[in-house]
Amino acid sequence: MTPRICVSILPRNIPDALTLIKKVEEAKADLIEVRLDCLGATTKLKELVQSTKIPLIATDKLASETGFFSGTEAERQQRLLNAAESGFEYVDIDLSSSNSQEISKLKQLGVKPIVSCHKFDGPLSHSAMERVLKQEIATDASVCKIVIKAKKIEDNLPVLNFVGFHSAKTKLVCFCMGEAGRVSRLLSPMFGAFFTFASLEQGSETASGQMTIGEMRALYDILGAK
Repeated sequence: MTPRICVSILPRNIPDALTLIKKVEEAKADLIEVRLDCLGATTKLKELVQSTKIPLIATDKLASETGFFSGTEAERQQRLLNAAESGFEYVDIDLSSSNSQEISKLKQLGVKPIVSCHKFDGPLSHSAMERVLKQEIATDASVCKIVIKAKKIEDNLPVLNFVGFHSAKTKLVCFCMGEAGRVSRLLSPMFGAFFTFASLEQGSETASGQMTIGEMRALYDILGAK
């Protein structure tokens, strides 16, 4: 299978976002995650959708999620709704704050909800990841996402095994973050993950352990994953 790469960008404003999207297009990404954390108003997001044919994912992370948005949860949900109404193909919402009404509304707008769970302090057991996945599937998510922190390189192995076992059940994005998690970031699509994340270039990482899209493409070429 051909690995799908989503490049994550963290623009400061709409013109910055348009510039970054153009660069990501040139890098031939499969998806673009637009982090809304640092944007002020989210009323001109349609310009971003109209600027590219690459599917856009809207994400708005709180400080507790290693993000930069300092507003309320209600404000965050409204900002994500603005993205949905502007034509974003995907909206990423946290499992802890998701509800059936919100997901139903997103789907009525033609949006594919990504329901995500992040564990920033270490790995999860296989059974714990299964419980999380079951909860995410129960929300009627279009894509289920589970990201955990790798403390050592061995932590990648259970995650890759989990992806290989469960990716047939749903569209699943699952890997380890952190410097020790690079292996699963790279290999998870080869085990069946729907896509993985990369940065546009060195210095523009939006999460710990991200490789650039160029580095990933080069490694996939070596591995024969085309």
